[in-house]
Amino acid sequence: MTVRTDPDVQIVSRRAVLVSAASWAFVACQGDTGGMSLRDAARTGSSAEVAIERGEHEIRVLLDGSAFTALHLGNEWDKPFLYPLRTVSGTVVSRGYPVEPRDGEERDHDWHRGIWYGHGDINGHDFWRELGRDRTGTIVVLTEPAVETGEGTGSVAAELGLRSADGEIQGTLVQRHTFSAAGRLALIDTELEFRANQGRDLRFGDTEDGGFAMRLADEFRQERGAVLLNSDGLTDTERIWGQEARWVDYSATVAGRQAGVVILDHPSNLRHPTRWHARGYSLCSANPFGLSDFSGEAGADGSHTVPRGESLVLRYRVVIHEGPTTAAEIEDWFQEFAAD
Repeated sequence: MTVRTDPDVQIVSRRAVLVSAASWAFVACQGDTGGMSLRDAARTGSSAEVAIERGEHEIRVLLDGSAFTALHLGNEWDKPFLYPLRTVSGTVVSRGYPVEPRDGEERDHDWHRGIWYGHGDINGHDFWRELGRDRTGTIVVLTEPAVETGEGTGSVAAELGLRSADGEIQGTLVQRHTFSAAGRLALIDTELEFRANQGRDLRFGDTEDGGFAMRLADEFRQERGAVLLNSDGLTDTERIWGQEARWVDYSATVAGRQAGVVILDHPSNLRHPTRWHARGYSLCSANPFGLSDFSGEAGADGSHTVPRGESLVLRYRVVIHEGPTTAAEIEDWFQEFAAD
């Protein structure tokens, strides 16, 4: 766990934005080059050029000139999210609903969009579900997002307010996403800094409904043959839901291609290895606060309080991969992330 007490930490830190390509995850590149790190991929010219474009209500991310994802910030949404999610070849692996519904697609949980953060109990307010702004909280943009690009990377950082249904800002969330790609992997590094800067503590209650989350396409549903795997070699939601793990991967065949998405939990995070709200219907979230729900143990309490004036930092890496991928490869990606 990383705790900061300086309230004047700038929204965009050089550490978060200009992440060295040498510290990124291992890459199994296309062709005959075999596995290599992003540093080696950059040396051979196989890392992607990252460009970031500002739109009216979203910030778009491009890899080698092709759309990869976008950070949606419009007022019509109750919280920011990254959507859609694509592989390096352009295959969409995220669910379309409710942003761009597709025929025959499951239509549940309107608040499951691409990649996002939410939690069902912050100071007693629900920032996970979206049941109307008079009932549940919203995560709102407080300042103009900062954008920066470097060699092989691009970053977006925004200061967000945790606004409860009664209109009060409970605290702020500085959310930083850094993007890169090489070979057959696309990467998103996310840092979440929760600041108790509104004259009150920030208390994260014990609930399974919350965390750093992704909702993938219906092809990633377990009932349709997707493989849900965690770092301990356990498969299926019945075995991995609520369990501690360094990472969880969802893999499937999409548009005739093998693809997968894995979330890595950084060792500096609170209660690493975290527990996972890993459902068979293509939802997965890393949630360190849901101890009683996940364990079912009497008296268990996963709540955590960030004292007034202090902050809590959580770090995650998302790797979107194509082609055959082994658990050993994913563990290599985790180990390099852990060393960063």
